Amino acid sequence: MIYHITTRLAWEQAQVQGVYTTDSLESEGFIHCSTDSQVQATANRFFIGRQDLVLLIIDEHKVKAEIRFENLEGGTDRFPHVYGAIPVNAVEMVIAILPDRSGFFVFDLPE
Repeated sequence: MIYHITTRLAWEQAQVQGVYTTDSLESEGFIHCSTDSQVQATANRFFIGRQDLVLLIIDEHKVKAEIRFENLEGGTDRFPHVYGAIPVNAVEMVIAILPDRSGFFVFDLPE
C-alpha cells in the first residue's frame, strides 16, 4: 500500500470523475505519495494544523500508471511517485486525519 494526503473536497471530486489527480501531476509530472513509515512525517511537514484532510490508502497494484520510488530532493528516503492519475477503485480505504491541539498529526494506520 501507498498513502496520499488530500482534502475531502478533492477526494469527493475524484469520486465523480473516476480518477484522482493533483496539481503536482500537471506541474511536476507525478502525484506525491508516502509509504506507511513516511506518511505521518509528511502530514506534519506539509499540512500542520489542517482540518480538512483525508488519507487515501492506495493499492499500488491497482494503479495503472508507473510508480517510481525516488527522492528528488537529494535525500536518502525514497518516496513513491505516481506518474499518472490514480483510479478511484485503487483506493482501498479513506480515513479522516485530524491534528491534535498543537496542530500536529498523530494517527495509526489500519492493519
